[in-house]
Amino acid sequence: MNARRSSKPVVLVPSCNRVLGQHPFHIAGRKYIEAVRLAGALPLIVPVAHADEIDELLDLADGVLLTGSPSNVHPRHFGEDVHDTSLPLDTERDDWTLPMIPRVIERGIPLFAICRGFQEANVALGGTLHQAVHEVEGQNDHRGAGGAADAPAELVYGLAHPVDVQPGGALAKILPEPRIQVNSVHGQGVNRLAPGLRIEARAPDGLVEAFSVEHAKGFNLCVQWHPEWQAATNPISVRLLRAFGDACIAYRDRARAPEPPR
Repeated sequence: MNARRSSKPVVLVPSCNRVLGQHPFHIAGRKYIEAVRLAGALPLIVPVAHADEIDELLDLADGVLLTGSPSNVHPRHFGEDVHDTSLPLDTERDDWTLPMIPRVIERGIPLFAICRGFQEANVALGGTLHQAVHEVEGQNDHRGAGGAADAPAELVYGLAHPVDVQPGGALAKILPEPRIQVNSVHGQGVNRLAPGLRIEARAPDGLVEAFSVEHAKGFNLCVQWHPEWQAATNPISVRLLRAFGDACIAYRDRARAPEPPR
């Protein structure tokens, strides 16, 4: 048996960028790495990639998981100025994940995007964001425990509100429940959905909580909440991650199958 095909599928996890002390670091949250493992895949953390490296990295990938982050997508990518200069940005991440996302979709590589990753996908495909959902008339505050910096993680990531799963979509195929409870830890949110995206779930205030690229060749699902938080103890999260992992296995076996003899 081909050793490559019998191994776990490889999932690329783009890192964020931080300065610790006086030195720049590439960082990926451990909870996302463990979520990839729960999906049955092998996580591969990727630092900032140069433009000519993106396709070579995707050649290695059986899946891509876009993580959440304290940082926001820079609003210049959807034609706006920064609304709140006190909030963190990560332009180095923007500079390569945004051009990467359409190539992931084009290739049919399975994509699972969480929180910031959800927002990245919408922007990369031509959509826009509310920079402060809580300031938009008719929208609720989606920032977890009131945005308190010192709140315990269990409170910040606790279940916050329901989302209604839209019938007939990718999410409904994974989750039989028409309504699920999710956490909520985000200040930005979808304003205009990119062309070609299908709404998979909404919050009670109407905010888009999940979407997919409707006519993509491969599995893709983007969610605004954090299914990676204590995922192993959350049946909803387990089903989402295993659906992603199964898609990665299928992509690996299809894309990397040996050529038939001539």
